[in-house]
Amino acid sequence: MIRSATIADAEAICTIYNHYVLETTITFEEAAVTPSEMQSRIRETLRALPWLVWEEGVVILGFAYASKWKGRCAYRHSAEVTVYVEPRCTGRGIGSKLCEELLTALRERNFHAVIGGIALPNPASIALHERLGFRKVAQFEQVGWKFGRWIDVGYWQLLL
Repeated sequence: MIRSATIADAEAICTIYNHYVLETTITFEEAAVTPSEMQSRIRETLRALPWLVWEEGVVILGFAYASKWKGRCAYRHSAEVTVYVEPRCTGRGIGSKLCEELLTALRERNFHAVIGGIALPNPASIALHERLGFRKVAQFEQVGWKFGRWIDVGYWQLLL
């Protein structure tokens, strides 16, 4: 059910992600992402970090990936995690299982700190991160502007 993403998954990943782009404040992107742009993102991520998908049959129902936490060399043992689940499939544990597998992959790559940034409010994402052992370490007020309102962002951290 969980496997490494490929660029062939870009369209299915866009279908999931673009719902959140166009309908929610969970991501601060404001325009739908094209499959070719998503292919580039997947390709770039997989050069050094994991990108996973949850697949049932031939249908992708969720994805999770790690990204660099800042560009300076001293941050090389820290990563940010991102997870999205097909909206009709939330609450089934897909996000938790994807994140668990992603954390395992980061441990195997000798990462030390993992950060999750959460646009607030987002009780489901907070619960997911805290279930996995993350703890809240920061909150920035009114740093995002989307759908005509200011949005706070909280940061949760897990030391591996």
